[in-house]
Amino acid sequence: MAGPHNRDARPDCERIRRSHHRPREGGRARRDTRDTPEKQASRDVQDSPRETEASDRRQRREKRVSRDIPSRSPRQKPRSPERRRRIDPSSFTSSERSSNPLSFDSLAKLDAHNEKTSRRTQEQEQLLAPGDKDRGPERQRKEKVASGRVLKDKAKHRRKSDHGKEKRRVVSGPLAEEGNVRRRGGYVAEESGKKRFGRKCWISVLVVVLLLVILIPVGVYASKKNGGGGGGGSVRSSDDGPEPANENLKNVNENDIPAAAKNTYLDPFTWYDTKDFNVTYTPETIGGLPVMGLDAKWDDSTRANPNVPPLDKEWIYGTMPIRGVNVGGWLSIEPFITPSYFESYKPNQGIIDEYTLTRELGPQKAAKTLEKHYSMFIKEEDFKQIQAAGFDHVRIPFSYWAVTTYPGDPYVPKISWRYLLRAIEYCRKYGLRVNLDLHGLPGSQNGWNHSGRLGAIGWLNGTDGALNAQRSLDIHLQMSTFFAQPRYKNVIAIYGLANEPKMIALPTAAVLEWESKAAAIVRKSGMQQYLAVGDGFLGLSKWKGQLSDVQNVILDVHQYTIFNKNQINFPHQKKIQYACQGWTEQMKESVNVATGFGPTICGEWSQADTDCALYLNNIKTGSRWEGTLPTDDPTTSVTTPRCPPDSGTCSCDKANADPSSYSEEYKQWLMMYAEAQMASFEAGWGWFYWTWATESATQWSWKAGMAAGILPKKTWQRDFNCTANVPDFKDLPENY
Repeated sequence: MAGPHNRDARPDCERIRRSHHRPREGGRARRDTRDTPEKQASRDVQDSPRETEASDRRQRREKRVSRDIPSRSPRQKPRSPERRRRIDPSSFTSSERSSNPLSFDSLAKLDAHNEKTSRRTQEQEQLLAPGDKDRGPERQRKEKVASGRVLKDKAKHRRKSDHGKEKRRVVSGPLAEEGNVRRRGGYVAEESGKKRFGRKCWISVLVVVLLLVILIPVGVYASKKNGGGGGGGSVRSSDDGPEPANENLKNVNENDIPAAAKNTYLDPFTWYDTKDFNVTYTPETIGGLPVMGLDAKWDDSTRANPNVPPLDKEWIYGTMPIRGVNVGGWLSIEPFITPSYFESYKPNQGIIDEYTLTRELGPQKAAKTLEKHYSMFIKEEDFKQIQAAGFDHVRIPFSYWAVTTYPGDPYVPKISWRYLLRAIEYCRKYGLRVNLDLHGLPGSQNGWNHSGRLGAIGWLNGTDGALNAQRSLDIHLQMSTFFAQPRYKNVIAIYGLANEPKMIALPTAAVLEWESKAAAIVRKSGMQQYLAVGDGFLGLSKWKGQLSDVQNVILDVHQYTIFNKNQINFPHQKKIQYACQGWTEQMKESVNVATGFGPTICGEWSQADTDCALYLNNIKTGSRWEGTLPTDDPTTSVTTPRCPPDSGTCSCDKANADPSSYSEEYKQWLMMYAEAQMASFEAGWGWFYWTWATESATQWSWKAGMAAGILPKKTWQRDFNCTANVPDFKDLPENY
């Protein structure tokens, strides 16, 4: 690969600069990272086993005393749990994924609408739960106690070997250099007195069972109807395959793990999946980040396919087109990719993104749920299939909580880091070059659900905008120091600074200044790979001459017609013509430094021709296609159907149908539309399809589309390349 230089030694983690910003209320300042790993890990544990055990003994004594002394006071009602936040998801507008989705004014108004809604939600929360602040310390104490109980229960249920000894489990990885690592666990209600299970209770149980018998089949039918396209390669997030066997933990001595590392996120008993990790414990960190089970040796001699060079040979970018795919919705949750996590919640619960989902689940259940998702949704087999489909690059979206979290964050901290590193090793095994994509930044860089939190932008904007911008730079310092290791020189090809910063709502100069600072940090750390910056929805023509002082930078544009109400209604023929002509010309102009920025890729695109996929436009919202996407702003509101030719008869039912029901002509059109986009984006440096796998949205999944016969079996085997005339598809209904 062009660019990287050899580095003989790993960077010293003690060179990492630490941020001295004042933490948010309730947080702690960062500790000196020059401490020993054992001292650092001791701060990762919020409750020591000794403290947890003492708490348990104290509670048992209190229960015994309470049984001996009769109560003379009336029974009081138990304190109600924390009240749910009530948010009206219908008030939120769509997440826009396009380089030019709307006009500058329209998107600015859309952002203002989101921010206004976010403020209104916060005011409602304050009215609903005025006492939450006062109960905060007590809730935290109970969460710590409950966390300790859960970890002790896990230790008691260790599996036995054939010789009657415990099967030892050991974590591979270091003690974290930073303090305040959250332990898994959440609030558990204390056991109340026993109640008589009488006739009324039995009647209630029978009613509930009867309702379940009626509702479950209805729910399954509705899910299939609304989710749509569940054939072929679509997957369910956490139900696909057996539990991991974790065979590599056998006969490993648990005593090799220092006491300070036990009951932390590095404890092997908190790992759901240990497959393909080196489970020999090591305290090593680089850039303050754990090595996490990496083998000492690696092999970069593999090539993805006969058409491309192996990893240890140079890829000539600009001459060899990138043919890549995203693994979206995996390490950063996105509702339309994995709707199963959101389907069971009512609209008034406000579960609309990863932030509200993890807050609702609580620390313990969120960690268990998401780690199982990390393990099951994308596996080694997926990377093998990606290679077999003819891809040569993989874009891996992940978010900042893979590295750290901050006071008030409900996100699951650091577990996804382990799976990110394993994914890179799988890419290495199959000769796939990696595009690292920081998809969610502190504060949210765009206010869309795929950044982690829907609502106002809190990055370079708002009260904590500067603080979150600096936190983002600190994260890049840690990550670039880690990935500057020689082992990543060949396998990591592109390093993304920030996915889709909404530059039409942020000061352009401020974003460019931040990107220049981030680039300087990455280069100083020793990484020479290409850096990716998003076009920010300004349009490719606005980037000529920008960031000219930074070497090896790629401009990343995301192209979709369906998020633009003036493009979604293009007839079938015109959509293909627009890809062949409009996007091709944009790419040619941008890639030429005389007329545009220079190196340009399309980091996201799909073959979808409607915005009908379940939750694509946010939770419990409608679509432009059917005209059911109202907002407070008339320039962004869509209340009349936008399918061609605006006949008012548009329906998402057939758009979301199983692909087995597609007509042959519609399949032909979908294939041609995809091939036209591939040809267009290869007029630049290449492309990454969004995305590899979904639970139900076929037209957003290469895996499902390939199985359905609407995407090529090999990325380079195509029948259409924009040189032939586009058929009129007159026999194909424009509105299904």
